[in-house]
Amino acid sequence: MDSVAGIAVTSFLVGLSGAMMPGPVLTVTIGETAARLRAERPGPGRAGKAGPPGTTDTAVALRRAQTRGAMAGPLIVLGHGLLEVLLVAGVILGLGRLLVLEPVIGSIALVGGAVLLWMAWGMFRSVKRLSLRSTAGMEQGRHPILAGVLTTLANPYWIIWWATIGLSYIALSMRLGLLGLVSFYIGHILSDLAWYGSVSASLALGGRLLTDRAYRGLVAACAVLLLGFGLYFGYAGVRYLLA
Repeated sequence: MDSVAGIAVTSFLVGLSGAMMPGPVLTVTIGETAARLRAERPGPGRAGKAGPPGTTDTAVALRRAQTRGAMAGPLIVLGHGLLEVLLVAGVILGLGRLLVLEPVIGSIALVGGAVLLWMAWGMFRSVKRLSLRSTAGMEQGRHPILAGVLTTLANPYWIIWWATIGLSYIALSMRLGLLGLVSFYIGHILSDLAWYGSVSASLALGGRLLTDRAYRGLVAACAVLLLGFGLYFGYAGVRYLLA
């Protein structure tokens, strides 16, 4: 994490680990994808939407439904990311001056490391019960961008994440100035886009891209990564406090 590339890559991995855990944004991504599929998918009694099975009209309608469903995740991430860029802008506009002080970096890194270790333990405990399909029947009625904003604001864990892990990463990336901060944000938002986009695409294509077994394996792997990052943050915090 002493280079722009290192910050971007590790920010992506930590962000991916957080995004993959069940929560409001994952729930609304699944619900919006399912709602868009139901609204567009060809079926009996949908006049003008499709012809008999195998016809060109049916194939076009099916592709349209899959495309609209797959776009739910990226649009929700757009709304989610708008709030996060405001937080990062706050750092640029004044908070960043505090985050270059070694006692501040050390204290924040210690708290962030502790939260990462707590998250890793929770992921290890819950991995056997995880399923992407458990909330797939939820109906949603908002535009995905608005849904991304509202579910982010309603999620207390988002505030906790940014107040601990996110702030820790910002503090460490600020050592490289504005470029370090931008690399952190790009890595972080790409992790959200990769995960929620994959969820929507997988559900739109009938679950062929991401099975529950693969999902649980990814979460277990991310728990191991979080354990390592938590230990690193704790070490960095002690080092800065003793400097």
